[in-house]
Amino acid sequence: MKPQLKKGIVEVFVLAVLKNGPSYGYKIINDLRNYIDLSESTLYPILRRLEKNQELDTNNVLHQGRNRKYYKINSKGQSHIDDFMKEWEDIVRLYDLLIGTKNG
Repeated sequence: MKPQLKKGIVEVFVLAVLKNGPSYGYKIINDLRNYIDLSESTLYPILRRLEKNQELDTNNVLHQGRNRKYYKINSKGQSHIDDFMKEWEDIVRLYDLLIGTKNG
């Protein structure tokens, strides 16, 4: 899979997990474990990029004497998912055309 496409898909995976409610890095990795193998070194740049793009809201919570950063999807992040799903429909139609599963 091309790196740019994979990067976009992983971003949507992260946003999708956050639709279930605010979460923090380690928990996001665990929540995605059944779908995609994701390391901290992959996740945190994605979270920073999504935050920079204003697709996530964040807040820090003191947990066992340490700051834990929580991420929450916002309306711009939801729009990212919606746009991706529309593009994905085009990809599925192209796939169907290429393998000949649908006529016209």
